[in-house]
Amino acid sequence: MKWKLLAVLTIPALLLGCKKEAESSDEKIILTVSATDDSKQGVQGSFVQKADEQVILALGDSLFAGYGLDPGQSYPAHLEKALQAKGIKARVVNAGVSGETTAGGLQRIDFVLKGMPKRPALVVISLGGNDMLRGLSPDETRKNLDAILTKFKADGVPVLMLGMLAAPNLGADYAQRFNPIYPALANKHGAKLVPFFLQPLLGKPQLIQADHIHPTLQGIDVLVSSTADDVVKALPRAK
Repeated sequence: MKWKLLAVLTIPALLLGCKKEAESSDEKIILTVSATDDSKQGVQGSFVQKADEQVILALGDSLFAGYGLDPGQSYPAHLEKALQAKGIKARVVNAGVSGETTAGGLQRIDFVLKGMPKRPALVVISLGGNDMLRGLSPDETRKNLDAILTKFKADGVPVLMLGMLAAPNLGADYAQRFNPIYPALANKHGAKLVPFFLQPLLGKPQLIQADHIHPTLQGIDVLVSSTADDVVKALPRAK
């Protein structure tokens, strides 16, 4: 898989609103969204969530936002289908924003959580790729991810991190500073970890878009297949 430096354009994000209503004997929660110009806040989609379903928050960048794909073809959307096919009652809230850095992710956590109808059972994080592609300081990436994990740990929300590795063209020194961030922080905070989210796409150009970075729809399915079990294991056991 080729890597190259590029500035991914940030798309307009979305504001989350919610309301509850009753239907028969089952309570349901309806999540709705509306457009905004504030690119630092974002939750995609609208869906009905039953009261007995676990909510999974997918906090990430373009790898979650579904860059280059049609609506409904993102990793979080396909992950939800995969989990339901496994008999897991879950809804995946897509808080992916294209171009997002770890700093941006940290900045919008409170807004995203405030708009959710209930605390997520799990947070899946895919952040840091844009930090790396822009050559930002690994020290800042580590600091931001550390703060993100600290926030969720304080709220008692388990986290699954989808790790990233530095592109070879950034040099050995950068890689030595960037690559250890994810395992070190996962160990520090007791988070679950997929060491390199894009590992299943390596050497398979047919699964990658023309920009040599983002997965195609088929690539999304491969990523979901390779990580769905990790998500299941990271979910807290039902009491």
